[in-house]
Amino acid sequence: MSEFATVMSVLFAAIFTNNILLTNYLGMCSFLGASREVKTALGLGAAVVFVLTCTSALNWLCYHYILVPLDLVYLRFIVFIVVIAAFVQVVEMIIERLSERLYNALGIFLPLITVNCAILGVSLFMVIREYTLAEALGYGFGSGVGWVVAILAMAGIREKMVRSKIPRGLEGAGITLIIAGIMALAFMGFNGMMTLN
Repeated sequence: MSEFATVMSVLFAAIFTNNILLTNYLGMCSFLGASREVKTALGLGAAVVFVLTCTSALNWLCYHYILVPLDLVYLRFIVFIVVIAAFVQVVEMIIERLSERLYNALGIFLPLITVNCAILGVSLFMVIREYTLAEALGYGFGSGVGWVVAILAMAGIREKMVRSKIPRGLEGAGITLIIAGIMALAFMGFNGMMTLN
């Protein structure tokens, strides 16, 4: 299989069959908190895609060119978190400068991208699966796109539910978790189409 075909396989698998959010359940905190409106979800989703793509490449480079040659692989968690935190700070400053409304709408969830377990999970999966740099970029971007697809679907559903009559015991987090479970079942329908190494 050619390098391009492998990268495309990794990318599409990360979006559909191995969705970081609905298959691995990573990044649920910000998913549940920022999925009330489509605009907010789209803004946070764009930030997550950007951060996932860039940090997966940066962490791959740090791992293969610094940690492995210096025999410091045991520091990968700390290094990955520092790279992610620094990158999120840059993204936060850019969003604040470009769109103060979006910055205020995202609120606490924007800095929480730093501790979003999906971001760290992508970097760790990339190392465990021994991806090349191109595959790591494809996996990071695909995971981000998969995360956006899931949060936009949830935000659209939650916006429609505002006008729906929901039983009192299921309002809020209850119905949101049920919908997330149904969405996860729908994504399981893609299993077997393609898998990650």
